[in-house]
Amino acid sequence: MLAELNVENFGLMEAVRLKFGRGLSVFTGETGAGKSMLIDALGVLLGGRASADLIRHGEAQARVEGVFEDLAPESVMRLELAGYPVDEGQLFLCREMNVSGKNVCRLQGRTIPLTLYRSLCEGLVDIHGQIEHLSLFRPETHRDLLDALGGLQDDVSLVNEAAKTYQAIIRKERELSISEEERQKKEEILRYQIEEIELINPLPGEEAELIQEKKRLTNAERITNLVSEAYAILYEGSSGKLAVFDLLGQARKALQELARLDEEFNAIDQVEAIYYAVEDLADQVRVYKDNFESEPGRLEQIEERLLQLNRLRKYGTTLSDVLERRFKMLEELEQITHIQEQFETIHKEKKMALLAYQAVSEQLSQKRRIVAERIESGLTLELADLGLERSRFEVRFVPKPEPTSGGAEMVEFYFSANLGVPPKPLAKVASGGEMSRLMLALKSLLAKVESVGTFIFDEVDSGVGGRTIHKVGEKLAKIAQSKQVFCITHAAQIAAFADVHYGIVKEENGERTRTQVEPLSEFERIEELARMLGGGEVEITRQHAQELWQRSGQHR
Repeated sequence: MLAELNVENFGLMEAVRLKFGRGLSVFTGETGAGKSMLIDALGVLLGGRASADLIRHGEAQARVEGVFEDLAPESVMRLELAGYPVDEGQLFLCREMNVSGKNVCRLQGRTIPLTLYRSLCEGLVDIHGQIEHLSLFRPETHRDLLDALGGLQDDVSLVNEAAKTYQAIIRKERELSISEEERQKKEEILRYQIEEIELINPLPGEEAELIQEKKRLTNAERITNLVSEAYAILYEGSSGKLAVFDLLGQARKALQELARLDEEFNAIDQVEAIYYAVEDLADQVRVYKDNFESEPGRLEQIEERLLQLNRLRKYGTTLSDVLERRFKMLEELEQITHIQEQFETIHKEKKMALLAYQAVSEQLSQKRRIVAERIESGLTLELADLGLERSRFEVRFVPKPEPTSGGAEMVEFYFSANLGVPPKPLAKVASGGEMSRLMLALKSLLAKVESVGTFIFDEVDSGVGGRTIHKVGEKLAKIAQSKQVFCITHAAQIAAFADVHYGIVKEENGERTRTQVEPLSEFERIEELARMLGGGEVEITRQHAQELWQRSGQHR
């Protein structure tokens, strides 16, 4: 339940600090006092839209804080799994809004992303207002409401998972279900592409080797001249000039004689090393010269081969990519040529998935029909309490031929408020007052099965008057016996049932206006009830308010 609510600089609320207990809390006030603002603040606290427009004029920041206690076990578990344990049984929420547009969410004192914050706030409060009235006119919401009333969410999850599996197989089947003409065309294209690659037969690293060989052959004459020149200089000599090897031989002979004459000269080993190194180098140059060939026509062959390899670029940037593409095309060709086998496998999987879906969806359908009967009988009693003794409420099922999420049927609520008039879809028959009572009756049933600890009703008295409004108050008081209930109302007959009555007033202080929310004393309550009842005779109205207060006391 909501134990505390603190609102600062939100709309006309400058500083509102409230503590709540169990039972029925009612909020009343003059039109324009800011009753809806309180609902807006609660909506923001629970993760609703928070904009700079909500900040009190002249202020830079607004804040809404709340403390929840006695949380449902599933809420506690969800918070702990998310890493936000509930210390001492309390949950602290905070939303801050800045005129710059920066908004901050805090949960248990820690900053938290809005999406996660909003999801963790689910199940804390059930807010009922005009928008929820309108949702009853949309048949697509009826199935979810029925499932909530029956506690069938786990069964729905099983059905959704089975439907997801089935639909995935259907998509796979569609991908395989190409026409025979398309299949043949695809097979021909793949075979042509694979054959083109295999005819050229590229080898890993081949292109780099060919480019290097092309470079060598393109410069064959220059290479031949250079190697001949180098060999002549190193070993053969030319034009009467001695080669390096011959000159080193003369130097070697002279230094050998020097070493014999002067033992202090000890560089003869270096001379020997240089002499034989030049001889070895000259020998390598000679071998290269003898082996270097410029085969006629080889350059043309290389260029032709490079052109062939370049044609394969359409299959990949590199030859490795081309070979990888060939492998994938072979796999695809294998699939196409064995498509009948795949179809047989898919059909078996489809049959098994359909049977699995039918099993869980049939189980869900049976439970839904049991819940529907319970809702119909339960609502008959609830609506009778609200002055609709002759009404009829029906839950109708419309089968869905294909397995889809949500189950094997759609659900639509039918209603008739009058004896002898057949039920019709809600959107076609229910008036505003009837819809208010119908929604309240549904909430009465939900309160018995939902783990939500706090119910908030806004405009529950819309379109309702006379003796029926008193019955609405009784119904709210009954819900408040097991849940914490907040109600914003214009009706004294409802306000009289409150365990705590809060007055919402708008005050002007100098050039500023602010909204105050305060719990009323017994005397103040009777005065407020008298104001709400209206009438020219003040004493008679006050006496009527006193009687209303006393008569409703048995429900408090």
